Amino acid sequence: MAAHDQGLSSDDGPVTQSPDTSPEIEALVIASARGMTPAQKWRQVCGLTAAGENLALVGIDRRYPAASDDERRLRLAALKYDRDFVRAALGWDPHLQGW
Repeated sequence: MAAHDQGLSSDDGPVTQSPDTSPEIEALVIASARGMTPAQKWRQVCGLTAAGENLALVGIDRRYPAASDDERRLRLAALKYDRDFVRAALGWDPHLQGW
C-alpha cells in the first residue's frame, strides 16, 4: 500500500512500499537488488515465475486430481493468459471448462 493510500504525510517519517516492512529492511532489499547483475535478476525472475507456476499446478491438482498432463497445461495457460488468447490459440474456454 502506498503512503498516500495510508493517509500518511511526508511529516510521518519514512514510508516503505509495504506497511509491514521496516525502512531498514527495505533499504537492504533495494541495495541487494541494485547490486545484482542483469543475469542474476533474470534468474531470480525466472525462479519466482517457476515457483508461482508450481503453486498454480498444485491448486489445479487439488481441484482436478484426475487431470491429464495436457489438461493441467491447458488449465495453467487459462490461469496465466487472457481468455480470448487461450480460446483462440488452444481451443480451451476457461469459462466453460474451468481454470
